[in-house]
Amino acid sequence: MDMASLLAPHGKPELAPSPDKSLLRFITCGSVDDGKSTLIGRLLFDSKSLLSDQIEALERESRVHGTTGDRLDFALLVDGLSAEREQGITIDVAYRMFETAARRFIVADTPGHEQYTRNMITGASTADAAIILVDARKGVLTQTRRHSYLVNLVGIRNVVLAVNKMDLVGYSRERFEEIVADYRAFAASIGMSGVVAIPICGLSGENVAERTELMPWHAGPTLLQYLDRVDVDDDRLAELPFSMLVQWVNRPNSAFRGFSGLVSSGVVCPGDAVRILPSGRMTVVDRIVTMDGDLPAAGPGQSVTVTFRDEVDCSRGDVLCASADPIEVADQFEATLVWLSEEAMLPQRPYLLKIGATTVPARITDLKFQVDVNTLGQDAGKTLPLNGIGVANIATDKPLPFMPYAKSTDLGGFILIDRLTNETIGAGMIHFALRRSHNIQWQALDVSREAHAAQKRQEPRLLWFTGLSGSGKSTIANLVEKKLLALDRHSFLLDGDNIRHGLCRDLGFTDADRVENIRRVAEVARLMTDAGLIVLTAFISPFRAEREMVRGMFAAGEFVEIHVDTPIEVAEARDVKGLYRKARAGELRNFTGIDSPYEPPEQPEFRIDTLSMSPEQAAEAIVARLLQA
Repeated sequence: MDMASLLAPHGKPELAPSPDKSLLRFITCGSVDDGKSTLIGRLLFDSKSLLSDQIEALERESRVHGTTGDRLDFALLVDGLSAEREQGITIDVAYRMFETAARRFIVADTPGHEQYTRNMITGASTADAAIILVDARKGVLTQTRRHSYLVNLVGIRNVVLAVNKMDLVGYSRERFEEIVADYRAFAASIGMSGVVAIPICGLSGENVAERTELMPWHAGPTLLQYLDRVDVDDDRLAELPFSMLVQWVNRPNSAFRGFSGLVSSGVVCPGDAVRILPSGRMTVVDRIVTMDGDLPAAGPGQSVTVTFRDEVDCSRGDVLCASADPIEVADQFEATLVWLSEEAMLPQRPYLLKIGATTVPARITDLKFQVDVNTLGQDAGKTLPLNGIGVANIATDKPLPFMPYAKSTDLGGFILIDRLTNETIGAGMIHFALRRSHNIQWQALDVSREAHAAQKRQEPRLLWFTGLSGSGKSTIANLVEKKLLALDRHSFLLDGDNIRHGLCRDLGFTDADRVENIRRVAEVARLMTDAGLIVLTAFISPFRAEREMVRGMFAAGEFVEIHVDTPIEVAEARDVKGLYRKARAGELRNFTGIDSPYEPPEQPEFRIDTLSMSPEQAAEAIVARLLQA
């Protein structure tokens, strides 16, 4: 079919937009070059959602950028980035809207390349259905399995297996059934049921909107018929106890104070007793306010403003829930993680966790296992690479109200954010709270931190010496402690090598082990400052993120970062322990400055230039600054 014959019956869309139609959000996903963009373009075309000038533009673009001979290249309707057109792949998530007589649609064309899995899961997070495309020539690939695993993970239960490019395998029923059997076996292994398989040709339109005589053996629906009919109503959320995330404190004037948000589960009515979490305060709903007037009740998916009968403290990020059946609150969870950063996940490294409207500091305390998407095996490991999927324990700095992701995506899904770059580096789904988060409570102590410090007549401090191996950290720190002792100050020096003989003897020198090493030292140092001591630490501590984590554990002014700034060639020339020589010879792996990075402090409280200052002079300057504070 040439362009002219394709253009003839099309023009202005015949269907006027109707707000009364139901809305279906769906994604297309699969491996690279399985035809996702072409299929979406075809759906837009066949549903008469393109204007004449759009089709004329597509005709021109197809001549310049097209890859389909004299046919319209429907992928160009979606692949809008120049980089996508040049490479012939989808990079970003592209959203398109169209409608049929039965329903309105928002479709997300998600990237197939493994590098852009983060974009795919972004599109999947709001979808009601998923179309998993498979090239009939290639069959089920690793990326097909990865995307299917993620689709199942985020809770999409309406799944189509669209076996595309059937024309390139001679419309073979045997090939189609072979692929379907392979896919269904994988789907069953991850608990995905009810997959509908449809053989299609996205380019020429067979079984997309209209049935084709070329595959008479297919008795099921066309793709568009499936999308028109699939039922996405979920009454399960309405049967759960009431919960609502507070997204905004609505106070347009002194006479009105309401709390706006989206009802996540259950039903709420005026007069209902509710609990505000995590504080646990109780109150009663007075009104349910909307732009169109007050409501007698509100349920899942409705955005409303709730007012209370009395004045209680409630803020953005809090969760309202049924008083008689409150949701859980915990600060330690087991969760499935999808890692989205090129920099590997490191246990104990501080991140930010965002769930709903709340953002809190968090750490991945333990990676239980990584999932192999091909075999579904549970592989041991300490880190997750880009696009890795694993199950981990997570600890937050304060308790969070939550529901398991399987019950509520709003209250069980979260993202992880890099504290320094603000990059989204991971997505997670909570399974359950760890029992120890309920069993372990803070014990009140009668002798306070301030009392310990007053007894010693000094302000507790943590002097954190950082620098390359051989920079002189331990030498200067030792001199500082001697001077403090002479001044009758109470102090203690934690040295990197000494700590590794005991507390951290089980740790190596991988990035993950270095992070855990610093976390343990920080916890010990905090206990020592609680005792009123001036604590000195001499560690390479190569990563800024860990040093910032330690800083965040102390009150303002207590953490003093001291960068012993020695050029690597100077430190290597000293090489008292012979470590640089071994590292250069390949006998010592993960050595800072050689095959492992050192991230120097950007704004330390004290920088020691060892080329212009002797260790004795440096120690004198540090003590003088300390006594002035």
